[in-house]
Amino acid sequence: MQKLGLLGTRRWLCRSISSNPLRVCVVGSGPAGFYTAEKMLKAHQQAHVDIIDRLSMPFGLVRSGVAPDHPETKIVINQFSRVAHHERCSFLGNVTLGSSISLSELRDLYHVVVLAYGAESDRSLGIPGENLKGIHSAREFVWWYNGHPDGRNLEPDLKSTDTAVILGQGNVALDVARILLRPTTELATTDIASHALATLEESSIRVVYLVGRRGPAQAACTAKELREILGIHNVDIFIQESDLLLTPVDEEELKSNRIQRRVHELLSKAATSKPKHACLNQRELHFVFFRKPNSFQESKDRAGHVSGMHFEKTVLQGVSPGKQIAVGAGEFEDIKCGMALKSIGYRSVPVDGLPFDHKKGVVPNDRGRVLSDPSDPSVLEKGLYVCGWLKRGPTGIIATNLYCAEETVSSISADLEKGGLIWSSTLPKPGRDGLLQLLHDRNIRVVSLSDWEKIDSEERRLGSSRNKPREKLASWDELYKTTS
Repeated sequence: MQKLGLLGTRRWLCRSISSNPLRVCVVGSGPAGFYTAEKMLKAHQQAHVDIIDRLSMPFGLVRSGVAPDHPETKIVINQFSRVAHHERCSFLGNVTLGSSISLSELRDLYHVVVLAYGAESDRSLGIPGENLKGIHSAREFVWWYNGHPDGRNLEPDLKSTDTAVILGQGNVALDVARILLRPTTELATTDIASHALATLEESSIRVVYLVGRRGPAQAACTAKELREILGIHNVDIFIQESDLLLTPVDEEELKSNRIQRRVHELLSKAATSKPKHACLNQRELHFVFFRKPNSFQESKDRAGHVSGMHFEKTVLQGVSPGKQIAVGAGEFEDIKCGMALKSIGYRSVPVDGLPFDHKKGVVPNDRGRVLSDPSDPSVLEKGLYVCGWLKRGPTGIIATNLYCAEETVSSISADLEKGGLIWSSTLPKPGRDGLLQLLHDRNIRVVSLSDWEKIDSEERRLGSSRNKPREKLASWDELYKTTS
């Protein structure tokens, strides 16, 4: 009987959809957004999905976050492109949630709104000297070398110093270190932004420190990323062998974590390998563990510029089974540097009308359903969902968003079947047509999928003459001119 009831509900849904499509809007065209769109299109045969993004280009961090020397990771763009070309899917670029259109307006236009716009801000250390020149977030630096239009004017000074300190030891930190140390001849045939390549070709950086609060057993990078940076040509690796000593608690942690165990093995092997000193242009990479930043030091010769960092040594303290945190040991040391990059985590940004946990930097949710009140899971924001970093925090790899999207779409499907979401011919929503009309009335020029294809074609054309897969259009002006 229950199966017949469910079958009847599904038949009603299909009849209702055929005359009045389920209008779905996904905000954000990165992996979380595209996986959500793909799953919705597959699960609901008559659903119409619009993907909006504040940028003119789709694909989010696959385009602006993945390192240029990792082309294999970007192959997923082919899959996302197929989704964008689906007959029931549209891409609308240059549409900013919060300024082009409000969240409440979007919810009035669509039956379902899924927020998947990721994290475009940074965590702050909150220590003295953080605003000195020469200090950047890793996100800004990554956007700069990846040709993100908001990173075009960063202009990091790589000529005035030979030493850079990177705070953090996750994959993003390793990406940044690798770009600073890798021979530019190897980067020249990638899709790295031309302005970044020109700056790196004149770089004086020869020494990079990767500094972490905890030990090598807790390093946040993956074995693949670590293996790659350890193998860069003409770079000597320095690691204090004493830092690699494991406590019984460390050993217990490694037993249950294969990736961390492999990372520790790679670091141990690197520590016992003697530096090669192969040539005069030798570069150095130092892994520094058990240090937390205390302050940035200002240069006496260049007022307002960073000249070093003051660190406190740390020890690990167990707070729960399998979890240790770094606490200050009361001993201090300095590392001189003319550049510092903070790779300590991205932060999502809230918009008006959206419940937000400022401490965790995420939208409170239950399996993707946005909660009106985090303390009461039964009070939901009807028709509003979340996916990706905005849902779970800035963790995981691209594929993590696939499982994240599956969970969110599963919640949407369950709400539709149980009546938590209802749409019918008597409750139509204007969807895309209504959105385009509203944006037209506000003189906002929408970038369509065909407009993006003009950008894509021009980038490939420019790249072909330079033996590159593409030459990214890295300024707003260039992007606008190409789509005009």
